[in-house]
Amino acid sequence: MDTNYFQTLKELNLKATPKRLAILEIMALKPVYVSPEDVWQEMRMRFKTIGLPTVYRNLDELASGGVITKIINPDRQLYYFFCQKKHHHHHFICVFCHRIEELDFCAIREMETEFERKTGSKILSHIIQINGCCKKCRKGNP
Repeated sequence: MDTNYFQTLKELNLKATPKRLAILEIMALKPVYVSPEDVWQEMRMRFKTIGLPTVYRNLDELASGGVITKIINPDRQLYYFFCQKKHHHHHFICVFCHRIEELDFCAIREMETEFERKTGSKILSHIIQINGCCKKCRKGNP
């Protein structure tokens, strides 16, 4: 795991503030997605004064830079996950244990090419999130 968070923030043109560094440390240790409120609770143990809006703002900035990804859960709540992979990839999310598997392949590129050819549009990006039941949960051992 890349733990050079100073460099990560520098590459995103973000100041390496103690709060941003702490958010990255917290997120990197989580094998599952977490809510902004979960991050805020842990941040409150490290910082006397930190508001939930600060956590939301920082998570959004980090997600915009691709360091973490936004997860849309079936309950319509927004969650976040720290991405180990820095290249284009997608995610499989277990809706039972909340673990996330980063997928290295992208099957949508052919569809993009065909769509662009047929419509004359230009696709700039896409996000694919696959929700399901992981192998461990299917065996009854979440």
